[in-house]
Parts: sequence; structure tokens; C-alpha cells
Amino acid sequence: MPDRLLPLLPVHPGGRSPVTCEYRCGNACAHPEANETGNEYFGDVVKDISRRRVFKAGAVMAAAAGGFAALSGTAAAAPLQKPRPPRPVPGTDFDPVPPNKLDAVSVPDGYAQRVVVRWGDPVVAGAPKFDFTRQTAAAQAKQFGYNNDFVGLIPQDPLGLSNLLVVNHEYTTEVHMFPADQYDPANPTEEQAKIAWAAHGLSVLQARRDPVHGGLEVVPSRYGRRITLDTIFEVRGPAAGSKFLKTAADPSGRKVRGTQNNCSGGVTPWGTVLSGEENFDQYFANSDKVTDPVAAARLKRYSVGSGTSTRKWERFDKRWDVSQEPNEPNRFGWVVEIDPHDPNSTPVKHTALGRFKHEAANIKITADGRVAVYSGDDSRFEYIYKFVSKGKYKPGHSAHARRHNSALLDEGTLYVARFTGDSPGEIDGAGKLPADGEFDGTGEWIPLASGDKSFVDGFTAEEVYVFTRQAADKVAATKMDRPEDIEPNPVNGRVYAALTNNSDRGAAGKAGVDEVNPRNGNKNGHVLEWEEDRGDAASTRFAWRLLLVCGDPAAADTYFGGFPKNQVSPISCPDNVAFDRHGNLWVATDGNALGANDGLFSVPVTGPERGHVKQFLSVPVGAETCGPVVTDNLVLVAVQHPGENAASSANPTSHWPDGGTAQPRPAIVSVWKKGRFGLPGRIGER
Repeated sequence: MPDRLLPLLPVHPGGRSPVTCEYRCGNACAHPEANETGNEYFGDVVKDISRRRVFKAGAVMAAAAGGFAALSGTAAAAPLQKPRPPRPVPGTDFDPVPPNKLDAVSVPDGYAQRVVVRWGDPVVAGAPKFDFTRQTAAAQAKQFGYNNDFVGLIPQDPLGLSNLLVVNHEYTTEVHMFPADQYDPANPTEEQAKIAWAAHGLSVLQARRDPVHGGLEVVPSRYGRRITLDTIFEVRGPAAGSKFLKTAADPSGRKVRGTQNNCSGGVTPWGTVLSGEENFDQYFANSDKVTDPVAAARLKRYSVGSGTSTRKWERFDKRWDVSQEPNEPNRFGWVVEIDPHDPNSTPVKHTALGRFKHEAANIKITADGRVAVYSGDDSRFEYIYKFVSKGKYKPGHSAHARRHNSALLDEGTLYVARFTGDSPGEIDGAGKLPADGEFDGTGEWIPLASGDKSFVDGFTAEEVYVFTRQAADKVAATKMDRPEDIEPNPVNGRVYAALTNNSDRGAAGKAGVDEVNPRNGNKNGHVLEWEEDRGDAASTRFAWRLLLVCGDPAAADTYFGGFPKNQVSPISCPDNVAFDRHGNLWVATDGNALGANDGLFSVPVTGPERGHVKQFLSVPVGAETCGPVVTDNLVLVAVQHPGENAASSANPTSHWPDGGTAQPRPAIVSVWKKGRFGLPGRIGER
């Protein structure tokens, strides 16, 4: 491609409520970061780089920036001088929604919306009608789960009228799931714990798009399935059967009961769904009773809880008590794979992709036909990873292709990323652009393990896969500002990562700024873009730059790809990313630190409008925007934890989606353009 980069040479953050912080991640930001390692970050590394090497790196990246500049239609040194095109980029031609604090999903003029499915709606045949005051575990196991996050839409026909819909259920907020006079956080009942177990996991449904009126509607189907904390998963890959995964209930170390804290994910090219297990640590209790120093250090590195847990599940099942089952936490933190085409299939945990707080897992096919999987570890000062399979991809969605391609994820090489900036000495933590006009540089993928071979001194391959964070510490990977969703762009081939925020960047005793994480006290986050060497996802080298440095456009420390800042929508705390068929980036936010509700934003990544952020929708009070899907005719978002800024269900701050005095319910929303003659139009086109 003509614009491809040249080959490379040698507190509660933002707007989150205290309830969200407690139930979603165990109030992680109020505790010390799990990464206390002293591995070098770029601010240290540049002190040891010779002046000659700095000039050579600058020359290389000047050439690389020229490739990026060709993409944007302007020289990198003068990003604000580009002319405006006569009309907006296709897919982004709509009137932006202004920031607001409404208890509603707000969409542009000319667009309509409909709730597709909400917490408690039926998924499996025989599911009873939802009753907030009389919920049971048996009912919840057949109903749509709580706190929907990732949304996967898999067309079953060429027009996308019939689809499989796969949704993650990240976590439970028990103080909002039960009437206030029924739930005592200090003394939950066993039935309430079992309801929560059934509210986790994933839902698989069939949904049809109305070709006349637009929107998406769930229909009864044999595909309907709930995957919960009681569903049996097969453990596969190099750590299957590991001594670190064996428990009293599973002495084989190959059968795990359940999945939890499933955050973002991805639809594979073969039609299955990958889902990342994220904040699993908060569900466990009594890690402080583990006396073996090595085991204790491993638990601490993953922030596994000491004392009693928030939900008190350890009272009803010993697997949540680390003092009784010290290996149980090691059975979570993996990428899981679900085959929605086969309701009887056994879901899988893929150990070759490493164990950490996976935000997502998304795939790009390499130049020689192998599979590369990108994933971020969503905590402050954690890392970005890539896995490249040994075997090659077989096109198609047939049962044979799904089995073959799923097996590719069990053998290959696991890498972690190290980033280097090309403007050493210019990054002062204030967000000021370097003299070359961009935050940019080069990077390398450092191998951790492949099969039964470890590349990390002092670690066996088994230890690398199960204790991946510590292995990445050892090789001095770059500490990032909460790397969340990472996805390859199907049009330009580059990879994009949302880095949500890191209020501790540059604090005393913490890692300082570097060019890829350029702001101290980074409360608004940024979006990273990189291109693999020669455009090949199997490469071990890449060039990178920041597309967005988020926040108030009027603030000096923000950057919007060089686009005029007075013409963009404010954006804060990027979380999930997606792409439309034009290659425009769509960004969902979590924890808006600018005082408005979270939302979904479109961003062209090429041409004169590169960086032109426009808000497409906003979600209700207390909610987070998750799981965007953007097709020609439809936008889907998961509205997670509406009203979670209330202390309990006694005084709800949101009544969305049912209105009136109803309790808030997490839900999936479809949005479409109202076209001519009553037919739906194209998203982002007039």
C-alpha cells in the first residue's frame, strides 16, 4: 500500500462512582498497583542512549512519519495547516450529540433506537418473566445476565438480517440487583450468591434486523445459551494440566468451572468469540493466609484479595477461599473461546495466550497465513501482548474450519511489547507535543515463550503462561496507562489500542512519563496506533504514534491527530474500539472525567479529517458505553451499569431503560438512521 510505513531499522478515576469501583474491580485504584517492579521505562532508557543512536532513530522515524503524513495529507511538523474537505468522511456525516447528563441514550437527529435485550430477559427456552423482587438462581441461569460488556454480531446470511448475538456479562453489582431490604452486603444469602454466579459469563442469542424499520430484535432460537460460573470449560494449550491449575475439584487441571469478569472480546475470522477474563482477583478471599513466599508473591502480583471478599462467596464455596484452594485464582485470567454456532460445544480457556487481566483478544492474519492475537492487561502500569500461532488459518465458518482454527490458539509464540520514543528529553509530563509534531517512535515484540520453551531467564514455560505478568516484568516491557481494547483496522491494516487513564503516572515512587504515555496524572487517557514492520502481524518490530490524547479540547495537553481542536467533541477515558467498513475508528468511553455521561465517538484515521472526533451517542446517568458494533445500517452498544452512582437500589439515580419508577437494567441498544420512505439509511451518511 502506498502510505505504508518504511521498513524499520535496528482516588476514583474520572467519572466512576465508588460503587462501580468496588464491584467492578475491587476498588483497585484505592490500592497500590500490582506492578511494583523496577524494570526500566523509557525515561530511564534514554539516559543510556548515545547521541549517535538518538540521531539515527530520529532519522528512521522521520522517514516513518513521512509515511504517516502521507496518510493524513499533511506534513507531521505542521499538522494544523491541512485544508478542510468539502464534505465529511463517509460514515461520519452526522450532527454530533452534545455532551449531556440525561438519563437516556441520546442519538443524532434523524436516528432511531431500540432496546434489543436487557438484564433478565429470556435467553433459553422456558425462562420465566423477570421479577426484580423475586429473582432466583434457576431463573437467572436462563435469563440475560448482568452488566453486559462486549457485543459480538455474527451474520448468518449475506444481508445480515439474521445474526448470532454474543454478549459478555462482566460483573455483578449486588447492591443494585436486589431490593435494598433484601440484600445485606455483610450477610448475603447463598441463593443470592448463586444468582450472581448465574448472572456472570456470556449470553448467546439469535437476533434479526428489521429491513424495513431498522433495529435488531431477539427471536426464540435453538442457539439460545447461557454460559455462567457453573459452566465447565476445557483448558487447552501448553499450561493445560499444569500443577498450578490443579484443585481438589479438578485434580487434572484441565476442567475449570465457569468464567468471570469477561470484559471486551472479539469475533474471530472463523465465527467464534474470544472473551477476556479481567478483574477476577477481587472475587477471592484470604490470600494473606498463604504462607509460602513464592505463592504469596504470585498472588500479590495479580492483586488477589486478602481478608474477606466484597461478595462473601467464600462462605458458600471453598474455591473462592485461597487459603483452602490456592490454585483456584490461577484458573482465571485467560482468554476464553465460545462457539455460538454449536449450543452443545464445550467452551475453551486458551493458555498459550498467557494469563493476566485480559481486556480483549482480537485477531489479524499474518502475511503467511498464521493468526496473530492482540490483548491488553487492563491495570495501571501493565503491558500489551501479542500471540502468533505456529499453524496456518483455514478460511470459512464450517465446523471443520472452526475446530482447526481454534486449535491454532494452542501453539505459537507469546510476546510482550516494548515502546521507544523518538524525542528523548522532550517529554516533560505536561502533554506538550515534541518538536516533530507528534508523539511517536518504534517498538519491538519481546518473546516470552513458545510451546514448552521459555525465553525468560529464571522462568519455565509453564510459569510464563500462568504467571505472565511476572515474566513480562523480567524482560522490561513498557508499563502502559491501562491498555484496554486492541483491534486491527480492516482497511488500513494498522492496530489501535485504547489506553483509558492512569492517575498515578509520574507520582512519587511510580513510573514516570515516556513518549507513549506522555502525561503525568493521566486522567483522560489516549489512543495508540501502530503499524507492524512491512504490515505483517508476525513481525517483531513496529512503528507507533498516538492518534488521540484525550480530554477537553480547550486544554493544552490534548491532541486530536493534528485536527483543529476547536472542531472536535470532548472525549475522555477511551475503553472499547471498533471500525466501520470505511476504516473509521469508533471509540466507546468509560468514566468520563469531563463531567458528562459516557458515549460513543467516530474518528477518521486517514486523510485531512484524521482525528476529527464526533460524538455519536451518549448513555444514561451512571452508565458506561461498551461493546460497540458498527455496520452499514446499524450501531449496537452495551449500556453497562446505568444508575451505578447510587449507593443501592433504594434510591435509584437512573430508571433507564424502562422509565417511570423502574429499577435500571443493563441492556443492549440498537441505533439506526431513519431513511427515506420509512426504510433505514446508512450510518454516518446524509
